[in-house]
Amino acid sequence: MAKKILIVDDHLVVRNGVAMVLEKQIEDVAISNAENFFDAIALLKEDAFDLIILDINIPGGKSTEMITDLRAIQPCVRILVFSAHEEEHYALKYITAGANGYLNKLCSEEKMMFAITSIFETSTYISAELVNKLVEAKGRKKAINPMDVLSKRELQIAQLLINGNGNLEISNMLDIHMSTVSTYKARVFEKLKINNLVELINLYKIFEY
Repeated sequence: MAKKILIVDDHLVVRNGVAMVLEKQIEDVAISNAENFFDAIALLKEDAFDLIILDINIPGGKSTEMITDLRAIQPCVRILVFSAHEEEHYALKYITAGANGYLNKLCSEEKMMFAITSIFETSTYISAELVNKLVEAKGRKKAINPMDVLSKRELQIAQLLINGNGNLEISNMLDIHMSTVSTYKARVFEKLKINNLVELINLYKIFEY
């Protein structure tokens, strides 16, 4: 019986590239495609799939809630998150939410097939690199969530920035100088290794701090 695989990604070149790899490496495979989350849901309601290869930044996507929504339709479907985001900051969150594995889009064809084979055989794939990082983090008591590195005041200001407040508004709300707000903002960006507010908002959404 053919393996039924659904590729969910809003980039045609990614869908075609992954499909080519699958068709070359898997003897009997039937591939479906969805360019947004709404189409993915519709396809799951029409047909049963063995595996979903899921990008997390797609139109209609809702962070880890996508995993819950997909499993509400097909509880036993395997889900491999296939993302451009770094494993260290994103994989654990999605695996904890119920994904069977997490793979970076920069991986080799061999690694992709190893991950897919592992999920089909054991229902789980966690890369050796991620395992090592998790072990190191535990040994050093390093925070997995990057937001955890912020002090209470830095986190407070980060949340106010995310909510759309400017430096002047934050200065008035917290009764501190605007220069102090700027200093805290710079510290937040430096600690989180980001460059702008958009990246801060995206990071906040991913971890739902």
